[in-house]
Amino acid sequence: MVFVLLVTLIHSQNDDRTIRDIGIWVKPMKFMAATVLFGLSTVWLVRLANSNVDQTKIYYWITTVIILTSFFEVAYISFQAYQGEQSHYNRNDRFHALMFGLMGLAAVGLISSQIWLAWELWNEQTAKGLTVVSFGVIVGLTITFFLSLISGILLGGNQPPAGQGLPIVGWHLYKDIRPSHFLGVHAQQFIPLLGLFANRYLGDFAFSGLVIGSIIYTLTWTVLTWFSI
Repeated sequence: MVFVLLVTLIHSQNDDRTIRDIGIWVKPMKFMAATVLFGLSTVWLVRLANSNVDQTKIYYWITTVIILTSFFEVAYISFQAYQGEQSHYNRNDRFHALMFGLMGLAAVGLISSQIWLAWELWNEQTAKGLTVVSFGVIVGLTITFFLSLISGILLGGNQPPAGQGLPIVGWHLYKDIRPSHFLGVHAQQFIPLLGLFANRYLGDFAFSGLVIGSIIYTLTWTVLTWFSI
């Protein structure tokens, strides 16, 4: 995926086409980068939790889900960009409406891998003693599933405003659910990092700090979502 991202970046320099005032290859490259981070983070979290889950057959199936759903999403988005057409919110005919629906199912499958992994880690870690760090990993994976599922469903029914938004991310500050969706998806990294911080600096209050921090994170997501609808 990194290789394809680099090739697409080079190719995009000679393609001036746009969709809704945004470069036609911006969305494919965002998804390529996001799936790279998502996959690498999944591997990192298993290591961070000091887990042996990655030695099981279940982990094979979890990673297979991630690979297949990521490939489907990126392949269709890139194909549509090549065609000069939208992938998301494209319901111009039965084929495109079907593919948009399948992309939604693929996205649900992708984030479902995280709650599946959280469950496997929970069963393993509670049997040998739950640490602050491993608990942070499990909480982060769980929050990722629920928050990104909700914001993803909302985003699927509410197309963001057209045109250039904030630098790099492209978000708008009004009627744009993408900022809250970002928080939902990236709880995968932020909450485990919070667990690492709590474990290192909060001593006896580490578990409490992790729980409070996770609640604040979820409330922030809630506020962003509420004001974006």
